[in-house]
Amino acid sequence: MRPNIVQSIRALRVDDLQGAAEEEGQVFLRANLRDAQTKQEVLDSLVQQFALRPEASKSLSTLSSALTGVLPKSMPQPGFVVVLEQIPVTAKFDKEDREQLLDIFRDAADQWGDRRTPFRCFFSFA
Repeated sequence: MRPNIVQSIRALRVDDLQGAAEEEGQVFLRANLRDAQTKQEVLDSLVQQFALRPEASKSLSTLSSALTGVLPKSMPQPGFVVVLEQIPVTAKFDKEDREQLLDIFRDAADQWGDRRTPFRCFFSFA
């Protein structure tokens, strides 16, 4: 598996991903978005569950900055395994919103890759 990737969780189990992250000494971040229905609710949930600063929930841009700018300063950088469970599929969080969200994590994976730090993100839809 590539060290910097964003992919569907498919047959992988969250517990296995968490165990692998711990075994490698990497940071494990998990967010279950099952209760979110809108972009703002998704952002609020991510900020809360990832323990990011509240201002990261203002927009996708501020979330991106938190993942690539603030996050590195707030914790060790041995690598990251991120799980986004049950990304909403609703009229208020449509395909374009989902793609924009995943693009944020793809950009983060690329930026972390430039630093030679693993950043793997796995996601599922509701």
